[in-house]
Amino acid sequence: MKNADTASPAKAGAPIRWDLENVVKGLREVRAHWRAAQHRNIEPGGREFPSRDALIDISNALRGALFPLRLGPSHVRQEGEDHYVGYTLDTTLNALLEQVRLELRYTARHDGLTATQVEERAVQIVRDFANALPGLRALLDTDVEAAFRGDPAARSVDEVLLCYPGILAMINHRLAHKLYELELPLLARIIAEIAHSETGIDIHPGARIGASFFIDHGTGVVIGETAVIGERVRLYQAVTLGAKRFPSDGSGGLQKGLPRHPVVEDDVVIYAGATILGRVTIGHGSTIGGNIWLTRSVPPGSNVTQANSQHEILDPQAGA
Repeated sequence: MKNADTASPAKAGAPIRWDLENVVKGLREVRAHWRAAQHRNIEPGGREFPSRDALIDISNALRGALFPLRLGPSHVRQEGEDHYVGYTLDTTLNALLEQVRLELRYTARHDGLTATQVEERAVQIVRDFANALPGLRALLDTDVEAAFRGDPAARSVDEVLLCYPGILAMINHRLAHKLYELELPLLARIIAEIAHSETGIDIHPGARIGASFFIDHGTGVVIGETAVIGERVRLYQAVTLGAKRFPSDGSGGLQKGLPRHPVVEDDVVIYAGATILGRVTIGHGSTIGGNIWLTRSVPPGSNVTQANSQHEILDPQAGA
């Protein structure tokens, strides 16, 4: 005899009720509370933010347009490159335009832009972005060549482009940095985070990085928003170029946009696990050893290792 307090199991194939009406209602109330607290007023039928899914498609298509025979679809051949690139850019730039409109509409309530001004600015931004693509491709070529020259395991530049996570991260960074320069920080950050998710390399789109930049292995690298990196710089995995402290404003909130990350000059090598914090300068031609914790500037041509770094900590007069 069955226990009267035991619920009978659902029959195979019978629909299960999840009380969705109350769940949907509860979620609607939470959203309404959040939007009221944030003073949000979304127009009916409108979308408030750019779409991450759309920007994944856009960034993938832009990679293909920049490197059609390596990162484009398998059917592309050299004789059809221009056709593929033209078609891809036509559809992709129009898709990007819609995402730009969304970010500009989102900020328009703060900037006081009219709908006409938003549209004019969006079109001009995408036009400027498109015109920058040849220069970005030329800059990325220097990154690919730097990776090939800097890694004895690399057998060809094609292998570097197809396989190296540092190059994938830099393609997205070069694209994202241009959008950041064009005053689209949200789109730029999303495109940067797409590469972060794919590669484990976290580069803020505001970071300024010179030509011939190479991240070897790459996983765990972090480069902050106000970092400035010169030419022919090489980083290894788990390097952090971060901030040492975060000053507060009068209301207790963090001050935004202050220079707070390192300046790394030309021809510097930073080995695995090194952590460099604050607005310090690593002089050109320096080598920073693995697992170093550095919060001071070093002159050009320095060779900082754990041994000499510990010596300076133990002997305050060293280098005085």
